[in-house]
Amino acid sequence: MSTLKRLADRGLIRPPRWLPNNVMYETIMGSVAYGVSSDTSDMDVYGWAIPPKEDIFPHLRGEILGFGKTAKRFEVFQEHHVEDRDALAGHGRMYDLSIFGIVKFFQLAMENNPNIIDSLFTPATCVLHSTRVGNLVRENRRLFLHKGAWPKFKGYAYSQLHKLTIKQPQGKRAELVAEHGYDTKFAYHVVRLIGEVEQILLEGDIDLQRNNDQLKAIRRGEWTEDRLRQWFAEKESHLERLYAESPLPPVPDEPRLRALLLSALEEHYGSLEGCVVDPDRAVAALRNIQAELERVRDLL
Repeated sequence: MSTLKRLADRGLIRPPRWLPNNVMYETIMGSVAYGVSSDTSDMDVYGWAIPPKEDIFPHLRGEILGFGKTAKRFEVFQEHHVEDRDALAGHGRMYDLSIFGIVKFFQLAMENNPNIIDSLFTPATCVLHSTRVGNLVRENRRLFLHKGAWPKFKGYAYSQLHKLTIKQPQGKRAELVAEHGYDTKFAYHVVRLIGEVEQILLEGDIDLQRNNDQLKAIRRGEWTEDRLRQWFAEKESHLERLYAESPLPPVPDEPRLRALLLSALEEHYGSLEGCVVDPDRAVAALRNIQAELERVRDLL
């Protein structure tokens, strides 16, 4: 049973009625997935679900693209600070949930959005729920990786550096700044993102916990802010060269990802006849018709 369904059955969240029984994949994210914390009292859960067929193929409910009023398509269900007081033998657990529709999830993964990509590469021990369809997508996760990961991950790393400079810390973040002179949580995310994209460019793969000793040291304040910025500048130059040399495709392989998406949908819904047009099948049919016409003409 998915985490979302369990929480919904207990009345702790109120997702769309179809959602609890159609979650295909859920995994723990955050510091647990990156191997820098063993505290599971707070759980950041990412996943994806398959909506009703008419949501993905709106022409089945009579919608005409670009004409009239159209129904809003499901993209994501998010709930933060969901408290399960009975978890951990009564100690309680807090959940942050982000469950995407499969189409939105594929689109973000195809763009190499770091959070979405990470959710496919979490350690197996972090996967909370995965159906046959979920396993199909996870097993093919490397298809989503391409050289566009570098500008995407670099942009996220820059945003963490920027927050380090301008964001006014509060609560636990303020305690980090008071103890270490700067927000070490933002710092460790900078190093994490750069480490991940280096793996992508070199290996076409990601091990989220490979550099967890380094990340733990940064969270403990063993790096100064100056050291972090110098490290980032050196890595940026190195990764620009890797980007140019990487054997990865420059852009996502959209036809193969589309085929994977359709395979996932067909596994869930059954036949997709009437939902999509297979261009190759249509071309083949036209060729067969042309061949038959020529055969008849020759007989005459």
